Amino acid sequence: MLLSLRIKNLALVEDLTWELGPGYHAITGETGAGKSILIGALELVLGERADRTRLRSGADSATVEAIFDVRNLAEKLDPWLGENGLEPCEEGRLILKRTVTAAGTNRQFVNGSPTTVAVLKQLGDRLVDIHGPHEHQSLLQPSRQLELLDAFGGLQELRAAFARACTECTRIEQARTALVLDEAAYARQLDLLRHQVREIQDAQLQPEEEETLGALHQRLSHAARLLQLSRAALDLLSESEESILSQAGVVGRALQEMERLDPAAAEFRKLHLQAMELCLTLARQLSQYADRLELDPSRLQEVEQRLDLLHSLKRKYGRTISDVLAFGEQAARQLAALEKRETELARLQAELTAIEARLRELGAQLSTARRKTIPELERAVRKHLKDLGFAQSHFEIQTESALDKWTGGAPPSLSGFDRIEFLFAPNPGEPPRPLRAIASSGELARVMLALKTVLAAQDEIPVLVFDEVDANVGGETAHAVGAKMREIAAHRQVLCVTHLAAVAAPAAQHWLVRKVVRQGRTVSEILALQDSERVEELARMLGGRSEEALRHAQILLERAQSGHTRAAPRSVR
Repeated sequence: MLLSLRIKNLALVEDLTWELGPGYHAITGETGAGKSILIGALELVLGERADRTRLRSGADSATVEAIFDVRNLAEKLDPWLGENGLEPCEEGRLILKRTVTAAGTNRQFVNGSPTTVAVLKQLGDRLVDIHGPHEHQSLLQPSRQLELLDAFGGLQELRAAFARACTECTRIEQARTALVLDEAAYARQLDLLRHQVREIQDAQLQPEEEETLGALHQRLSHAARLLQLSRAALDLLSESEESILSQAGVVGRALQEMERLDPAAAEFRKLHLQAMELCLTLARQLSQYADRLELDPSRLQEVEQRLDLLHSLKRKYGRTISDVLAFGEQAARQLAALEKRETELARLQAELTAIEARLRELGAQLSTARRKTIPELERAVRKHLKDLGFAQSHFEIQTESALDKWTGGAPPSLSGFDRIEFLFAPNPGEPPRPLRAIASSGELARVMLALKTVLAAQDEIPVLVFDEVDANVGGETAHAVGAKMREIAAHRQVLCVTHLAAVAAPAAQHWLVRKVVRQGRTVSEILALQDSERVEELARMLGGRSEEALRHAQILLERAQSGHTRAAPRSVR
């Protein structure tokens, strides 16, 4: 549901905030008052083409912001928003904003995150259908028509089962294609995989050995120098006549004499003994270290060759030894599958044959069910078209199936083998044409109204906008249009721009768009009409504000609102 629409500096609008509730909203006003600006602003924020000439005179930019309540959408938006790098909806509110500048720059935001016009348009397709002289109409798309036919007939489970079978068929076909190679390519692939697996297996890699080998290589490379330094240190520490340990004995005797003369000097002797113990430990460990040092060029060469092998394998198969091992495991699995190609191909072919039979069965069931549903939908739409003034029109659903031409493999579509098209002929003797080929916006809007009335419970688009739906209609047809608007509004929020009192009277909320002059400039504003204000506006639409027109308007409003509870009005600022 559209909660609010804010427009700044667009055409005659300076700064307008329109807040709406649920139900049916009628929008009226004199010609040229700015009703089309509301629809244009909504289209703009939903990703339609921006026209710089629509900027308010003297303004550098125009901004439109729309807030939608998306809590009741059948398909939640937050996962889709996350996939497109956008923030989730807070408290179930989706905030769209678009700014157009005089220089031609466009900026778009979804929940505060910058985005593209394409993303806005995708959101618009989920949220709003605009019917009239506009392009924002999902029902013109044959794929959408097929979805609604299936929803009308309760065929969603059968359709979903077919889609799952399609996905499985595609998976099996891809696996089979991967094995079906020409003999030369098959031989090359076998040779390559065997070489890769053998090379990695023969290396007998250990995940942590590279680090261990690196330390060993460092030590072997500097063994001679390390031996020289360790021997020099031992000589100074314990082996020469002037070694530290020899001198430490002299120190010890001096400290012993000090302790004899002054017992308080005993602490020095304790420290001396600790130092002696540390020196002895150091000398012992240095000696052991020197004994372990290898002056072995052949061992060094062996380590270098191993390291070279590891580096070579990493260049070919992965950044780390673990990556190389993982590559080897994957290659081994591929090799095993290729070596068992005939067996694997036979298994996959059996699976493919079974799933194709399942697809043919499900596709036939789906086609049969659709053929049974089509006459019911056609009758329902024709009834509503008659109510809307198309007494001699013709509506039919054209269908064609690719099932008989299907020879196996992945089907043409996840939705089945059928393609349908809604066809309409407004006058006798005219051939029915696709809805998208209808030239008259008024005719198209009324056909859409009939379809929306029939499909109100199945269609998931939450906001419907009708513009010029009352073109070339009057009398009882106008009353029927208003009644159907209210009927659809039981399931969806409906906004209708109208010039007919009979269409506006059943609305839960009536809005008046008018032009006023402020500080020497003309601006458009929108007002929520209540009680007597609404009667006066209906009287104007009926031809004047005479006592007779006002009385007629009062009766019209009372009859249209009979048994219909009005939504509480929202504010306009």
